[in-house]
Amino acid sequence: MEDVLDVYELPYNPMRPVVCMDEKPYQLLGEARKPLPMRPGSDLKTDSEYVRNGTCSIFAFVEPLAGNHHCEAKGQRTAVDWAHQIAHLSDVMYPNAEKIILVLDNLNTHAPSSLYKAFAPEEARRIVRRLEIHYTPKHGSWLNMAEIELNVMTRQCLSRRIESIETLGKQLDAWEKDRNKTKDCISWQFTARDSRLKLKSLYPLVRTETGYARI
Repeated sequence: MEDVLDVYELPYNPMRPVVCMDEKPYQLLGEARKPLPMRPGSDLKTDSEYVRNGTCSIFAFVEPLAGNHHCEAKGQRTAVDWAHQIAHLSDVMYPNAEKIILVLDNLNTHAPSSLYKAFAPEEARRIVRRLEIHYTPKHGSWLNMAEIELNVMTRQCLSRRIESIETLGKQLDAWEKDRNKTKDCISWQFTARDSRLKLKSLYPLVRTETGYARI
């Protein structure tokens, strides 16, 4: 936990951007009946019945201090899918960065080894060398600022029925462009110093001259 919180206290450096990444499952839903359109004095009316069109996964990246955003919907979330997203992060989003400081959770596909499943060893190693990876602790995904990004995405873009991954992709593209245009940043306030007070019960006991205590 303190490792991730120390990363969040780093000053802004465009050559060493701090980027948070997460992914979200999404269910594609179609309309069983055509909605009744809006008219003066009446909202759009949709039927409670819907059609299930399968699921997909949404990958999201956010650079909290600079307001850079990227998201993409994929039909699945395999190691290869993740690897291609990381290649995009490296070569499209930050091609000139000295090092990309990446914060993400411990999902089994979120590992440098996934890059070797998608690319030749030389290419995989090139991408890995551009990354400095910091994992959130188990049951500590709240430390990942990409979860904030996904919550905003859900409220602003996903809180309705979207029937196909093609339509979802277009909606996410429009949302991403708007977020990048306005440079929406995240102001993180919780520090390692705060954690030692507010979460002191999570710290181990240390033996002192008078017994055991949390320092």
